[in-house]
Amino acid sequence: MNEVFLSDSNEIFSELSKKFAVSNTIDPAKYDKYAIKKGLRNADNTGVMVGLTKICNVEGYYISDSERLPRHGRLIYRGIDLYDFVNGCIADDRFGFEELVWLLIFGTLPTKDELEGFCALLAENRELPFDFIEDVIMRAPSPNIMNKIGSSITALYAYDENPDDISIENVLRQSLQLIARLPSIMAYAYQVKRRYFYKKSMYIHPIKPEQRTAEVILNSIRSDKKFTDKEAKLLDICLMIHADHGGGNNSTFTTRCVTSSGTDTYSAIGAGVGSLKGFRHGGANIKVSEMVNNITQNISDITDEAQVRDYLHKIVKKQANDGSGLIYGMGHAIYTLSDPRAVLLKQNARELAEEKGLIDQWTLLDIIERTAPEVFAEEKGYVKTMCANVDLYSGLVYKALGIPEDLFTPMFAIARVAGWCAHRLEEIATCSKIMRPAYKNLSHSLEYKNLSDR
Repeated sequence: MNEVFLSDSNEIFSELSKKFAVSNTIDPAKYDKYAIKKGLRNADNTGVMVGLTKICNVEGYYISDSERLPRHGRLIYRGIDLYDFVNGCIADDRFGFEELVWLLIFGTLPTKDELEGFCALLAENRELPFDFIEDVIMRAPSPNIMNKIGSSITALYAYDENPDDISIENVLRQSLQLIARLPSIMAYAYQVKRRYFYKKSMYIHPIKPEQRTAEVILNSIRSDKKFTDKEAKLLDICLMIHADHGGGNNSTFTTRCVTSSGTDTYSAIGAGVGSLKGFRHGGANIKVSEMVNNITQNISDITDEAQVRDYLHKIVKKQANDGSGLIYGMGHAIYTLSDPRAVLLKQNARELAEEKGLIDQWTLLDIIERTAPEVFAEEKGYVKTMCANVDLYSGLVYKALGIPEDLFTPMFAIARVAGWCAHRLEEIATCSKIMRPAYKNLSHSLEYKNLSDR
């Protein structure tokens, strides 16, 4: 046997990766030569138009005389501005996530009776199937909750008496059940991780049907089940701002792409979870948290703007944090002057941060938001319009709410499943063609040789 395969496993895969690289390296110039739109982005960084939707619109710039010009960001759910929706709920001192789920899926604001009935329907479907917790979640603990959520969603296929029917009626049933059940899946997955990986006690609390989604989450992850109405309402805002972000974001596009193949709901939504986990997408909030911890450990006063600015220079020069040169939580593919989600989180997080003794961290994030664009301009030699994105402040909000870092990205998934389901339903209802983009083939013809002649 070839000596490569007699080495230890690390050496084997190191050698195999070198062989892989020989045939799988593409000259970056080829992308320009063939006008390939990497990342499905146009030359001006706008997204390639691949579909139509009525569900959500994201605005962050406008085009004038072929020039992309910055503007304050807007996130519009079914024609209703996010600010108006969230501030309306705040003014009425009520929860809004369930109402937003209705809006995203059905396209209208519910009446009072419709909303009450809808909340009751979600409450009825929060319980997981009999033996599902023991057979699926507890038997295979995962170090990453997102992976466990994804595998649990696909496992629900086996517990569905009609899993493959893609009629609107059946997919609607599956969608609402998933939206209702995801908080429970997350909570159980976290408790199992606590026991198996952290050697800590599990605590599992019964679901209270009268609670809204934000309350269900806090009830399930706090050992004493105690939380204030203010805390639950802040978490509800987090759910509302994360519920959807247009058809072009990676996880929603993934869901629509997989849906176009005609597959089942559990496969399509599970694929969305896999996409959201990535550090370039939903996992970015973990990167912000890690960066904040790194800054805190390396400067004496995180509220001193001069110290923070100096350290940001080191980060951009790849001399600090993870060496990537990125200031996580800053910049967005669409938003330029402002990200409305970040604006809402920042406004509503300060009071709780003060109450929880986290105001210094809030101040640090504020300094990063204000100074990062200047630091980039000074280091790179050009001015780029840049705003804080939602990930800059979401981690602080979760920390103030006592939500462990293990659940930062899963919290995103609990909200975004509403958007995924709405887009899956729209894809089924409005488009009957499988997505099939093209790739330019650069391989050369090779003559086949018999094994003895190689």
